[in-house]
Amino acid sequence: MNLRVAPALGAAVLMAGAFAPAAAASPAGVVWEASCATGYDCGHLDVPLSYQDSSAGSVRVAVARLPATDQAHKLGTIFFNPGGPGSSGRFAPALTPELHRRFDIVGFDPRGVGASSKIHCFTDPAQLEVLRRALGTFPLTHEAEQRQIADTRTVTDLCERNAGPLANHLSTGTIARDLDRLRAAFGEPKLRYYGKSYGTYLGETYANLFPGKVGSLALDAVDDPVRWSTGPGPMSYRLQGFSDAPRALQSFLDSCAARCAFDYTALLDRLERGPITVTDTAGQQVVVTYQGAIARIHDYLTDAQGAPQLAAFLQALADPAARAPASPGGPPDVDSLLGGGATLCSDAANPRDPAVWWDYARRADRVARGFGAYDVYKTLPCATWEVTDTGRYAGPWHRPTAPILLLANRRGDLETPYAGAQRTERLLGNARLLSLDTYGHGSRGKSACIDKSLEDYFVTGAVRAPGTLCAPDRGPFG
Repeated sequence: MNLRVAPALGAAVLMAGAFAPAAAASPAGVVWEASCATGYDCGHLDVPLSYQDSSAGSVRVAVARLPATDQAHKLGTIFFNPGGPGSSGRFAPALTPELHRRFDIVGFDPRGVGASSKIHCFTDPAQLEVLRRALGTFPLTHEAEQRQIADTRTVTDLCERNAGPLANHLSTGTIARDLDRLRAAFGEPKLRYYGKSYGTYLGETYANLFPGKVGSLALDAVDDPVRWSTGPGPMSYRLQGFSDAPRALQSFLDSCAARCAFDYTALLDRLERGPITVTDTAGQQVVVTYQGAIARIHDYLTDAQGAPQLAAFLQALADPAARAPASPGGPPDVDSLLGGGATLCSDAANPRDPAVWWDYARRADRVARGFGAYDVYKTLPCATWEVTDTGRYAGPWHRPTAPILLLANRRGDLETPYAGAQRTERLLGNARLLSLDTYGHGSRGKSACIDKSLEDYFVTGAVRAPGTLCAPDRGPFG
């Protein structure tokens, strides 16, 4: 939920209209635009606001195409989703050099995100302060829990008041129907698709809504669709992303042992007693709370190649003379963040009593200190946000399709645990799991074995033997 949520929030608030009257599409469907990022063709496709009510108008889905470098031998189009929900996927990467050579790669901003039609919860930039307090954190005391519940309710009340009709048409079932419109608009009889993280849930939904239109679906860092959509307790507890956190952390600590001079447990104990002020590489003093440290450690552990930065951050917490890496990234797109939240809350069954999150968080923290509560509280807004979508899809998940290639990190994925990928391989109608022997989130670009498997799958349809385990190209410290 990238809404796997960012803790820091920006100040920009957009207040344009979210949807427009239905209009006739061009013969190709996509309306191409005059200007775009270098190397891409940009456009948009208008799709129904509601697939159940044709009179409801339309919304805009922004797309960008990265053309194949060998157009004379092009094999078709691969569609791309990077995860989220709430993340822009318009400018897709090349995936691999061979896939870039043989395929056009088309990214899109799902409805509610980026350059596509969006919801707007806030009418005053001052309202963003409550969002900063409410999201991307978790309480350590019952007093803090009550404040977080109140702040979160304020945010969801603002969204219910201001977001408009689009907020109730953002489920993944509806987005999957948009993806099928995109497939048709690009003249593809069957869907070729690469999705990561939440993008795997979108792919799983598409495969079961449109099993006869599945060509090649590569799902990297796999979400369990049953636990995503249904079951008791908060969805963020059901997915059990935190269950792989100890494995990822221990892998990092083992690789760091010869070069690191800090006691991880002692650092967390100290942070629980109060914040630590560190100096970053830009010379800025930064106050680090327990919750902020957990969020940042979590982010570093999503990529084994972030090990040097994580080691430097932890060393700075332990040693005032050490410098912490400057915080990466800029302010997030608030409207996209909340659009992703509406998708998540539309998709997933969640309790309606926000007080129950406390016990689930404590239970998760016994499995993975800090990471459990951080994970569980990501879905707290769903307790008080009344969003529903008649286009929601919640199964069945086993409809027979063309072969689906599943990819999952093996030794510790803090977002999509390996056990969930194993369950999903058994659940889907025709799937094969390929594993990577390292920690982190996502497999493409980390291993020549993985990337060659992707190329073979899309070009020839070949999948590796059951139980194949790929090695990473590099260790955590190179």
